[in-house]
Amino acid sequence: MPSFASYPSLKGRGVFVSGGGSGIGASIVEHFAQQGAKVGFVDLDEAASRALAEGIGEDGHPKPIFRPCDVRDTKAYQAVINEIAAAIGPITTLVNNAARDDRHAIDEVTEAYWDERMAVNLRHQYFAIQSVVPGMRKTGGGSIVNLSSMSFVSMANRLSVYQAAKAAVIGMTRGLARDLGPDGIRVNSVMPGWIMTERQIKLWLTPEGEADLMERQCLKEKLYPPDIARMILWLAADDSRLVTAQNFVVDGGRN
Repeated sequence: MPSFASYPSLKGRGVFVSGGGSGIGASIVEHFAQQGAKVGFVDLDEAASRALAEGIGEDGHPKPIFRPCDVRDTKAYQAVINEIAAAIGPITTLVNNAARDDRHAIDEVTEAYWDERMAVNLRHQYFAIQSVVPGMRKTGGGSIVNLSSMSFVSMANRLSVYQAAKAAVIGMTRGLARDLGPDGIRVNSVMPGWIMTERQIKLWLTPEGEADLMERQCLKEKLYPPDIARMILWLAADDSRLVTAQNFVVDGGRN
């Protein structure tokens, strides 16, 4: 049976996660709480998010703070981040996770759709970073993890707007790593492969798709949200203290 690492440096740290109510985000929230971190998160699904926070607290871990928020509303989103920081202390780990990978054909895309998809898959990451940087500077540093996607590398079909946003995450990450490095703030990105969240299984996984996935991956196992959460734990912990401007692929060796 595998045995996974614990990170003493994460105990008591302020962590903020966007889109933390389900899927990969929920696993990230759970894993940080299990490390003893003080976690705040936002999501649109209030029922799932409140159940997640309650369950973590009932398991004996620090109960996360949840606030409902639409990350597309920048002003409201930054206000919520500041509110959570006031409650849990300085946010020294930011995980920009919120996203939606809705399929679309090129002739269906309007300017309004483009702008909305960029807001939900890219823009909020930048403005969350803008919100937490002053606190990170005061505390002497921090770790920012931006979620990208392997979909633009694998050239998955009917995802071009999503892929444009997720490719841009890599450039944003590297540029901000340079800008924020003198403040001791590390900025890295993670590119998940096909992660078996409830949404992916329900909407996209077919027997044919699973067979093709296992054929392409070097490691013949499906990936699940904890596989991404554990990568992010390491990037947040002091163990990776000199790692920045890097992109980490977690896809079982598919690409």
